[in-house]
Amino acid sequence: MSSEVSGEAPVRAPGSVAERARAASGSLPPAEARVVQALLSRGADVIHASVSEIATAAETGVGTVVRACQSLGFKGFQAAKIALAQDLLPLDERPQEDISDDDEPLEVLTKLAGSSGEALRRATASVSAVGLARAIDLLASARRVLCLGVGTSAPLAQDAAYRLTTIGIDADAPPDVHVQHVRSRLLSVADVAMAISHTGATQETLGAVRGAKEAGARVIAITSFSTTPLTELADVALVAGGLETSYRVEAMASRLAHLLVVDSLYTSLVLKTGQRARKAQRLTADVLAEHRF
Repeated sequence: MSSEVSGEAPVRAPGSVAERARAASGSLPPAEARVVQALLSRGADVIHASVSEIATAAETGVGTVVRACQSLGFKGFQAAKIALAQDLLPLDERPQEDISDDDEPLEVLTKLAGSSGEALRRATASVSAVGLARAIDLLASARRVLCLGVGTSAPLAQDAAYRLTTIGIDADAPPDVHVQHVRSRLLSVADVAMAISHTGATQETLGAVRGAKEAGARVIAITSFSTTPLTELADVALVAGGLETSYRVEAMASRLAHLLVVDSLYTSLVLKTGQRARKAQRLTADVLAEHRF
């Protein structure tokens, strides 16, 4: 796997163990998945558990317990259980309530605000610090940036391209998937493709990303899961997502987390590129002023 994901130990935020487990869901071997569930089910009491007790609960060996913790990005069992003890809540106990049929509009608003806030909080736990810094370096030095996204990710890709343009980076986000694929093949080793995809398995996005790789461009992925076809292709994978309420259209909370990642890239690029960003921002402000009364 070529992407830079959270192999290092990023700064821990509340919910980090549950978030790493969520991001890795579907990719862990069955025995390791049982270990993760055994850890999560203990909550804060896991601090008193031994590695042998977790192995017994998961019906596996001690070595598998250690490997499962390492798969979540921790050095070993001790680091994982300390972090989990501080998380307090098991993964399957959502901090926000799900929507119910008899909820009043204000209750719906309150619950959605809770799930959205949780998605943003969890993003700081799953995004790799090394990957984030690498993505900023790639974007700052790119000749041009092609932002890719379809479906619900398309508006995020277009927003990312516009933001980059306003700070002096040549960026575009074609709305048509065929144009995306053609443009990706016309990239070069001096360019960057930034793909946004909740599942990391959308065929149109993957086709454009493969085209960018064949052209020699670097690929940055913003996605919700750490092991997907997209992260396998990416040079840098920024993993952030959310636990969805059952009534929401596909991955709305995750889209908010992805938008937060885009905003952090934009803000960090303003700080990094300094004079270039400020000059472009002044020109942008002048142009926008012409369209206002």
